[in-house]
This record gives sequence, C-alpha cells and structure tokens, in this order.
Amino acid sequence: MVVINNYEEFEKYVGQELGVSEYLKITQEQINRFADATLDHQWIHVDQERAKTESPFKTTIAHGYLTLSVLPHMWAQIADVRNVKSLINYGIEKLKFNQPVTVDSEIRIRVKLLSLVNLRGIAKAELKATMEIKDSPKNAFEATIVFFYHFN
Repeated sequence: MVVINNYEEFEKYVGQELGVSEYLKITQEQINRFADATLDHQWIHVDQERAKTESPFKTTIAHGYLTLSVLPHMWAQIADVRNVKSLINYGIEKLKFNQPVTVDSEIRIRVKLLSLVNLRGIAKAELKATMEIKDSPKNAFEATIVFFYHFN
C-alpha cells in the first residue's frame, strides 16, 4: 500500500502505477441488493433461470455501475491518503465498459496517477482506473477518476 501524507508526496507518483487491489468476488446476492438499491431489476442481472437460456453469457451479469461503485473500496486498498480534511469524488471521465462481469467473477482495480494539480490548496488527482476480471484477457472498464483532496 502506498502511504501519502501530503501534496508533495502525492506529486512524486505522477505518471506511475500506484498499485493493484485485492480481488473481490461479485455474488448474486450483491447484484440483487444493488438492483434493489437502484431500482434496476433488469432480468439480465437478477433472473438466473432466464439468464441461463436467454443471455449470451449464460448467467447473470453485474450492473456496470455496481462494478464502478466498488472502486472506492478497492482504491482504499491501494493508497492510504492521510492528513486530509476532505475528499470529493469530482468526476469520471472517459469511462468505457469493455466487458460485462458475470456473477461469481473476481474483479480488481489497477490504478495509475495520471496527473496532480494544485488548485489553490486543493489537490486535483486524475487516476487511470482499470478494472480487471480474473482469468479474462479483457477488462471490465477503464476510466479516468478525478478526486479532490483537501490536505490539512
């Protein structure tokens, strides 16, 4: 895990890969709870029997936004950014879902610090996040994640 105590330490990582999270298994229970939380009960996510026969994947798949929503959990496994008054999820740029995550797949995130800019005391970090699927040559998604860190 990378430990970052201030802007100057963070800045040293620009252009570098910061790390890779542990794998996380995506279960049907997790998919169902996400469907309930977001009111998105499309059959391809929640109907296991129908998915076996009608889905091109022959099983259910995770919501794309479910895979995206576990990013903060995985980011916390890669970097411990300390001495922060606040962290703001500012945006997601260039998001592209490349391959669905089928139920019981394991996913992890790989993160590279693309840039860090000091905006009058607020650090704007642009991170390239690639979600990998275990034993798959294609990733689930790639995106540029933008965080604002207000260091003490």
